[in-house]
Amino acid sequence: MKTEILSYLSPDHPWRQQIHWLESAESTNTLAKALAAESAPHGTVVIADSQTGGRGRLGRSFFSPAGKGIYLSLILRPKCLPHELMHLTCAAAVAACDAITGVTQLRPDIKWTNDLILNGKKLGGILTELSFFPGNEGGYAAIIGIGINCSQKKEDFDPSIRHIATSLSIAGWANPSRARLCAAMVQALQEMDAALLENKASILSRYRQNCITIGKDVCILRGEEVQHGHAVDIDDSGALLVSFPDGHTEAVNSGEVSVRGLYGYV
Repeated sequence: MKTEILSYLSPDHPWRQQIHWLESAESTNTLAKALAAESAPHGTVVIADSQTGGRGRLGRSFFSPAGKGIYLSLILRPKCLPHELMHLTCAAAVAACDAITGVTQLRPDIKWTNDLILNGKKLGGILTELSFFPGNEGGYAAIIGIGINCSQKKEDFDPSIRHIATSLSIAGWANPSRARLCAAMVQALQEMDAALLENKASILSRYRQNCITIGKDVCILRGEEVQHGHAVDIDDSGALLVSFPDGHTEAVNSGEVSVRGLYGYV
């Protein structure tokens, strides 16, 4: 698989020598964090054929069967302060959508902040994490994890998620080449990295164009607190701007956001 992935990348791609391929991993993000702690360089990519403990936001598991999807993590060592990377998940989502569109001609939508949606169902997700290294002045790494459902049939999904999950194959991609899509993902992420700080406004503009949360009624769960509001925009840090019935507008940076009309929320 690794040889096939490399065949789709240019011989001079700056990250091609830093791609790690595994038959199985507990979690590519967990492995990437361990490699980062051992001084793995900027642009290190970890790809696994399957994950035994794939995870998403808020501690949720991510179904990662062998031979069916893309499970990829990237190590970045940005030359900026961590608070300047608040838009990283947005940037990664746009990059993932670009890669998918370039290979399949299908364009996913994005549910704030990190779900990739196709035909109203979840196609995949993004998990970004910052890993800090005590004793190393200014030392931290940003880990971007991407999971994409590629060749699953409807019956491959657990009955508990079958009604909300989809794959590129279900959506009409007739001959899924995971190697080709992996290579496109690496290329899109490298281009994202080059533009991450200098073209932040452009990245967020493209995110807004793809974000189906904007303009929808939403339910926000933060701890025991439940709030209902209307998503009006994405701010310049990537936070969701929500207007509430009492008239105030708030930038939401955390919590679980359900979108009316999606995943069974009515």
